[in-house]
Amino acid sequence: MAETVRAPLATSRITHQHAVFPEGVVLDCGAVLKPLVVAYRTYGRLNDAKSNAILVCHALTGDQYVAETHPVTGKPGWWQTMVGPGLPVDTDRFFVICANVLGGCMGSSGPREEMTDAEGRPQGRPWGMQFPPVTIRDMVRAQAKLLDHLGVPKLFSVLGGSMGGMQVLEWAALYPERVFSAIPIATATHHSAQNIAFHEIGRQAINADPDFHGGEYWKHGVVPARGLAVARMTAHITYLSEEALTRKFGRRLRTGPMLTFTNDLFEVESYLQHQGSSFVQRFDANSYLTITRAMDYFDLAAEHGGSVAAAFRHTPVRFCVISFSSDWLFPTAMSREIVRALNQVAANVSFVEIASDKGHDAFLLDEPDLFRTVSGFLAGAAERWR
Repeated sequence: MAETVRAPLATSRITHQHAVFPEGVVLDCGAVLKPLVVAYRTYGRLNDAKSNAILVCHALTGDQYVAETHPVTGKPGWWQTMVGPGLPVDTDRFFVICANVLGGCMGSSGPREEMTDAEGRPQGRPWGMQFPPVTIRDMVRAQAKLLDHLGVPKLFSVLGGSMGGMQVLEWAALYPERVFSAIPIATATHHSAQNIAFHEIGRQAINADPDFHGGEYWKHGVVPARGLAVARMTAHITYLSEEALTRKFGRRLRTGPMLTFTNDLFEVESYLQHQGSSFVQRFDANSYLTITRAMDYFDLAAEHGGSVAAAFRHTPVRFCVISFSSDWLFPTAMSREIVRALNQVAANVSFVEIASDKGHDAFLLDEPDLFRTVSGFLAGAAERWR
């Protein structure tokens, strides 16, 4: 289990490519966040007609480094199987944008960034727990400002999985005139009670860590590593399927057949502890609290008078909804709810359930059927794009 971790000073962090919007943004909670900072990365080139832009929306613990070596971990980008030259989201053809979500911890406005007052004046300390609550819709509004800054009037496509898929749905509902096609993957129109419950376990683990200090751990030069690691371990279990866990680990012990309570670990325990410890090195605990709440708040029907179909009435957007057979976090039934709502308003929608035993994380892994589906849909959409 992770032990006390000393936190670097805020000024020593990496500087990320970003856009600053001095006018800020009005959040759903009523607060005005001023200025608004959006950290982002782009890949490929925007064509003269400005018609080849694709927005990739990241999941809960992702960030803008979708298709390149991560500056903190040194690992490959989180979707380098999907985005890149010659890949389904082909950066030789498309101008690909990925932004760190509002509330994140990789350069966009969030709890770890410097607090400002109502006039946008810096306060000389991080936001911490005083960062205002944000929603998925707030994240999308921030991304829309970034597209304006980049000179992108309309997206050829927007895609993402899990929380990224929630952003895709919100894009299609909030800015249908700015989206030609949308690919929500392994997602839903709302967070289920079960998913909220898993998030709450993680939040309670963070709050219970003695190094949390009421969210002001930065004052003490530490991070709540133990609580954040447990939160990550709990969440990671939901990303996998029973079949995947059995195939990868079974009941194998790391150090032989004799069980002790100090040295011998099941391989699955070691794997989860590694996931927790490595997560602590790249993610902020207050951001985790903020973003999990944003996911929990998400309810597309509630935003539109209790009807998901109403969110997409008269939509011009072309949809491709994708689920995975072994995903129990966002099961196929949730994707079918999206498809039914789109069918109710005669939207242009296709749906694919991909057979996979890899669980929710299948959208991030080597899944040839996923790649073929995305490639085929984008190719078909391109034939109808003007």
